[in-house]
Amino acid sequence: MEFLKEIFTVLINSIFAQNFVFIRFLALCSFVGMTTSMENSIGMGGAVSFVTVMASVISYALYYFILVPLHLEYLQTITFILTIAVFVQLVELYLKKAVPTLYRAMGIYLPLIATNCMILAVTLLNITEQYSLMMAIVFSIGASIGYTLALILLAGIRIKMRYITIPKFLQGYPIIFIAASFIAIAFLGLQGIAR
Repeated sequence: MEFLKEIFTVLINSIFAQNFVFIRFLALCSFVGMTTSMENSIGMGGAVSFVTVMASVISYALYYFILVPLHLEYLQTITFILTIAVFVQLVELYLKKAVPTLYRAMGIYLPLIATNCMILAVTLLNITEQYSLMMAIVFSIGASIGYTLALILLAGIRIKMRYITIPKFLQGYPIIFIAASFIAIAFLGLQGIAR
């Protein structure tokens, strides 16, 4: 029972209380760039989720079964970046073949998943927090859900913004970041769940 409580706590915290976009302010490039439509947001969320979870599992195994026994822990960052890059290439190949419209819509943001700092942060936090493999997977899934939720929330707001009059000096990125900051304030109210 205690283990299930711990899993639930890590999952909820990584989605809401420690959201990587609204609380930790990571992955803002793709967050702003891919929220022009709901389809793009869901597609990017799915791609990042796949890469995050798979890179976390492989990075965890590489760290504990290769780097630690060989006393090469100092190579963790470069190892994790290479692991992430491999999975981004797999996602890119899959989308190019299976969903070409989404592949074209993602444009430059698809290869940029490899430099998505949220994914690297998740893999590093799994090691820093000394999570078990199961907890690392749960944390990765929670971070992915939180990222996808952030994309969907901002996409919904941006869709509604098309139908309102926005002063000229706020049009474009200024109003997007203002809207995102209000969502972030709402997420700050969820900090109590962490306790």
